[in-house]
Amino acid sequence: MKGAVGTSGFGRALTSDKDSTLVLDDKNDEPANHTSSDDDLVTINVSGTEFVTTYTCLNRYPNTLLGSEEQRRRYFSPKLNAYFFNRHRPCFDSILHFYQTGKEAPPLNVDPDVYAKEKEFFGLKREREEKNKIITNEEELAGSCIRHTRAKIHQFLQDPRSSQPAAFWHGLDIFFICISICFLIVESEPRFVEQFTSKKAKYFYVLFSINCIIMGFFTFDFIIRLLTWPSPIDFWKNFFNVLDILSIMPFYVGLLANGVGNAQLEEDMNTVSNKQHYVVLRVCRIFRIVRIFKFVRHSRDLLIIMKAVSNAKRELVLLVLLLFIFVITFGSIMYYIESGSNKDFDSIMKSCWWVIVTITTVGYGDMYPSSVGGKFFGAFVLTLGIVFLALPMTIIVSKFSFVYEREKM
Repeated sequence: MKGAVGTSGFGRALTSDKDSTLVLDDKNDEPANHTSSDDDLVTINVSGTEFVTTYTCLNRYPNTLLGSEEQRRRYFSPKLNAYFFNRHRPCFDSILHFYQTGKEAPPLNVDPDVYAKEKEFFGLKREREEKNKIITNEEELAGSCIRHTRAKIHQFLQDPRSSQPAAFWHGLDIFFICISICFLIVESEPRFVEQFTSKKAKYFYVLFSINCIIMGFFTFDFIIRLLTWPSPIDFWKNFFNVLDILSIMPFYVGLLANGVGNAQLEEDMNTVSNKQHYVVLRVCRIFRIVRIFKFVRHSRDLLIIMKAVSNAKRELVLLVLLLFIFVITFGSIMYYIESGSNKDFDSIMKSCWWVIVTITTVGYGDMYPSSVGGKFFGAFVLTLGIVFLALPMTIIVSKFSFVYEREKM
């Protein structure tokens, strides 16, 4: 990936090799007064983005480009006082993560071939080969084969671009998600409820069989992911894996609670002796809604949006905090203005509801001030609320746009 770097920033000519890596055309390209002490901080500039780490971290892997002082000194820029690489920036996050933890974390939104080329350039591929080239006995050979197979299956499930069968598997997953969501919507229609809940209905067993096939596929996919995930602990830290278990759990809870013949959790309360038991079933049924979020796993753009939102979480917290302060303050004032003459504002809670509806410009009209003072204050709340929400929203949109564009590179 070629980066746009001008020569004026270095004060010297830059040459590009076949791998699009800029190498300084200067024989005196060693760091000034640099002793390579393990405790020293080192700055690495990748296409304009700076990363700071320590030589101790880099020296863990002497067979790599950054771990070898002899190899990395060719890329040192005295003008930047940093090692400069005109390489793929999103990939370098994963490259540096390997130096820090010893574990690979491939970037989600980057072509695997691009990431493989970056690993090869920085010598991580050679490092892996050094670790795996000596196999001393049959047990190590068997263990290596198992790890390799698990890695292949994991890549098959995670990356639809890894092979045509992987693309087909992911397409099948999307198809079953669509059918499952359609079932969830259609069975709520009064005229179709009986087809999903009554064994005497004409299409009950057909619909039930289709649902079993779909849930069997989801369950099989979940179990294989669990068995092939690099770390069981990291598996449960993954947001989408938690969604998977929440999406399939209601089906099996329904089977246990209502019997194999009725897995739709739509039993009438009169047929359930324990009302608390019925409430549990209804709560479990709500979790079926999370199946729609399984689409996110298959969409690169949705993953980028989620990451952008995650990076803007501080601004989102600020927005919620400002909204909370605004609502409580003006809701309390409106309560004391209207409480004597308007029965709609008989509590601060109701007044806060009115403030939320007003500042978001929804205006349900279910309650409104009737006194002159209340009307003037209501106009003030409406005007100030728009400005109040616009200020943090501008910051959030700006940061979101920055992160979104960076991740799409």
